[in-house]
Amino acid sequence: MLDKQSSSEENAQLLAYLNTRKQSIVICDGLSDEDLQAQSMPDASPLKWHLAHTTWAFETFILKPYVKNYNVFDSHYEFLFNSYYNAVGEQFSRAQRGLLTRPSISDILKYRQHVDVAMLEFLRERSVQVDKNLHYLIMLTINHEQQHQELMLTDIKHLLSINPLSPAYCKSTEVSPLSKVCGKLVECETQENIAFKEGLYPIGHQSELFCFDNETPQHNYYLSAFSIDTGLVSNQHYLKFIEDGGYHKSEYWLSEAWYQIKQQNIQHPHYWCKRKDNWYQFSLLGLQQLRLQQPVQHISYFEASAFAAWADKRLPTEYEW
Repeated sequence: MLDKQSSSEENAQLLAYLNTRKQSIVICDGLSDEDLQAQSMPDASPLKWHLAHTTWAFETFILKPYVKNYNVFDSHYEFLFNSYYNAVGEQFSRAQRGLLTRPSISDILKYRQHVDVAMLEFLRERSVQVDKNLHYLIMLTINHEQQHQELMLTDIKHLLSINPLSPAYCKSTEVSPLSKVCGKLVECETQENIAFKEGLYPIGHQSELFCFDNETPQHNYYLSAFSIDTGLVSNQHYLKFIEDGGYHKSEYWLSEAWYQIKQQNIQHPHYWCKRKDNWYQFSLLGLQQLRLQQPVQHISYFEASAFAAWADKRLPTEYEW
């Protein structure tokens, strides 16, 4: 028999698995087969591929090595839905994932169901807490799917933004899949400044909760004295940078960035557009008038660096942040 703590941990892991797997499907609710199939650029993936790849991860790293006589759903999927795990095997070209019209979305959903049945049986019949490495591996794979859920929203947003009709992923965050995956964008508070003294500061993860391996071990890092703004940069503040000719003054930009700015004629953040005298921003809610007090989103590192230079400041280092 399991002690109460082990039983509680196992139930928490089972619940995390169920909720995570369900959320991926929720994100796809209301989308057409065409929405799930299309790939907007090489750095994005079809949502159908995300559904399959996250399932492939559970099958490849949990079920195949740990479940005796596990029945693989389709051996071809080992190649089709491997992303970049070279130690596991060859991968299908990332830039051509949108061309995988077969297997169909219905086949992918059957694949997910097949793996879910096997995973739930495995989680219920075995105390994975006895094996700390296995427990961590399962939590890592759950967090891996949660990462892909962020990518799913990012990728469908980019796909819909290309459509000149500016279709919305959903009409409201209150009654949509977004209600469970993101909150309301808060308005930027008044900027304040907080100072930090020089000295050694602990960096890295230190609790018993899940973390990725690159967050450990915790160690001390020496920082010189610095100060940092406590608030986020608003759309209004970034708009002042644009109106002041920020995208036309090379002194604010790193040389690599300035070449791209000129070559691609970039004059504003990717999802912004100006119609007559009004600025708009494309979001998962479609094309909406720019909300000046909300935090600026979807700017590149180069744009953030240029804005900081214009504001006579700099971006914080990872350790300062």
